[in-house]
Amino acid sequence: MNAAPAPPLLRLGVLISGSGSTLANLHARIADGRIPGAVIAQVVSTRAAVRGVEIARAAGLPLAVLRPRDFPDGPAFSAAVAERLRAARAELVLLAGFLSFWHVPADFAGRTLNIHPALLPRFGGRGMYGRHVHEAVLAAGERESGCTVHLVDDQYDHGPIVAQARVPVRPGDTPASLAERVGTAERELYPAVVRAVVEHGLEWLAEFATGRRPPLSL
Repeated sequence: MNAAPAPPLLRLGVLISGSGSTLANLHARIADGRIPGAVIAQVVSTRAAVRGVEIARAAGLPLAVLRPRDFPDGPAFSAAVAERLRAARAELVLLAGFLSFWHVPADFAGRTLNIHPALLPRFGGRGMYGRHVHEAVLAAGERESGCTVHLVDDQYDHGPIVAQARVPVRPGDTPASLAERVGTAERELYPAVVRAVVEHGLEWLAEFATGRRPPLSL
């Protein structure tokens, strides 16, 4: 008896702007089987001379460099990103250190995710990325921080929350030490959500957008 054909791989589009650490983490976990059933179908970078581009090329991943300054305005840039993702038949889009604003078109709404290095809805918004977030958390005297995977809409760090992971803020923490702890949580949380989408389908992900499924705490 012939074995049943394997289900098609979930095609991922990954958007980057810098070091590519999240891209490298996702690629490694797909390669070693920790995220089975997925393939990175397209990487889009907003910068050419960044480590993330080197990582994509070394891994043999389909890569496009689309710099916002090469387009007349934000909507034109956003349209070019969407066109490249459609050409790659990307089904799930992952923002991975993507620092440009992408106007998510209707056909990618509900299937575009971002990971933010804090517990949204606090410490999000325009300009709140990287060290800026950790500095704000420490300045506020918070006892815990973490990371949030959320669906992307047309506001910074605003869409429905899919999952969060919490880490303690320790006495004597600096932005760098807190960033390291949050980064460790990020490297587990984002792949866990991607794997859940692979296992349960895009329809499962859509339930977070409609409020039918509460955020996960992982």
